[in-house]
Amino acid sequence: MVSAAEQLVSNLNFAAFAKADELKKRIWFTLGALIIYRLGTYIPIPGINPQALADVFRQNQSGILGMFNMFSGGAVGRMAIFALNIMPYISASIILQLLTTVSPHLEALKKEGEQGRRQINQYTRYGTVMLAALQGYGIAVGLEGAGNVVLDPGWFFRITTAITLVGGTVFLMWLGEQITARGVGNGISLIIFAGIVAQLPHAVVGTLELGRQGALSTTLIILLLIMAIVVIAVIVFMERAQRRLLVQYPKRQVGNRMFQGDASHLPLKLNSAGVIPPIFASSLLLLPITVANFSAGQGPEWLNTVTAMLGRGQPLHVIIYIALIIFFAFFYTAVVFNPKDTADNLKKYGGFLPGIRPGERTAEYIDYVLTRITAVGAIYLAAVCVLPEILISYAGVPFYFGGTSLLIVVSVTMDTVAQVQSHLLAHQYEGLIKRSRLRGARRR
Repeated sequence: MVSAAEQLVSNLNFAAFAKADELKKRIWFTLGALIIYRLGTYIPIPGINPQALADVFRQNQSGILGMFNMFSGGAVGRMAIFALNIMPYISASIILQLLTTVSPHLEALKKEGEQGRRQINQYTRYGTVMLAALQGYGIAVGLEGAGNVVLDPGWFFRITTAITLVGGTVFLMWLGEQITARGVGNGISLIIFAGIVAQLPHAVVGTLELGRQGALSTTLIILLLIMAIVVIAVIVFMERAQRRLLVQYPKRQVGNRMFQGDASHLPLKLNSAGVIPPIFASSLLLLPITVANFSAGQGPEWLNTVTAMLGRGQPLHVIIYIALIIFFAFFYTAVVFNPKDTADNLKKYGGFLPGIRPGERTAEYIDYVLTRITAVGAIYLAAVCVLPEILISYAGVPFYFGGTSLLIVVSVTMDTVAQVQSHLLAHQYEGLIKRSRLRGARRR
């Protein structure tokens, strides 16, 4: 027999979407906020020479600047007011999560529920402002030393540039929170998603132009399209994959009634770290290349040697990239998921894993299972991220979507679609409740 929930899911169609007025308002609000973000990526910082900036960026786009420019939707290449994008907020969030494991005060706040979460969010905002100020000042100093990019260098330019970039990041942080509260999806993720997708039409046109000129064969372009579809399907499958541990709850007596013991499951995601490992690994690998490019080859000899060995497609680059992704996958999973706390919570509410003693033995078993599935998830992340690097370096393919950007796009799309379905389900439930009330009133 089909359950009521399954009936509701089967009724999710365009007709149900057309009747969900609240959902449509949320979608329009989200689209309007993203349009405002895109407009801000075209407003340049005062005192910049656009032509000189384009020349400098063209020389350094293979380093970390190129990756940040992709995440910001081209704002770094134009040195717009949103050049820092939302990256300082993400960095501050990661730092706070890492500090939670070593700071008793932050760990206590994390366990206080909604009030503690608000306090941690406030600390994250303070950290975002501090990081954005440091990065903004560093960008201003770097621009002054990059030739004729700055029209009037000096302290006035440094201060105004730092304030402008901090203001842009704070505005994007507020805009992302508004999207999360009043729109659909996670606002911070959608801002990064919009920046990456905004450059997709230009990349597609460039690839087709190479095919028209004969630089790429038609067969290779078709194979690229098929490969992209296959990789997206693999990412969707792996991101939804879970290892479910059966959890049993004993029988309980309430008054004179005996309730049967319930059975539930503890879901462990195959990739608990998300896109954090590729982002960290890319940043660390591209840092020497960026420093060497800024020094125009005039730096120490060892720096030039390391930069050459860490160039894109070099064997050392691929090996270190894979090692860093695997390391950060295990490290970040250990930060965000604590088997001991999970085992204590199960024991507190009377739950247990069949055949496993509650308490320490349960924590050890959860840690054992989590380690095995994290190893599979880390290998999957490394494969998805290294494949585009190999195609770019050895096949000469202008592969726009790297592993990190592809993971972000697919993950954010899945999360947003899931939230849209949740709103549609809520709308269906509201309709059922209203109809049941009307029937009850008629009977009375």
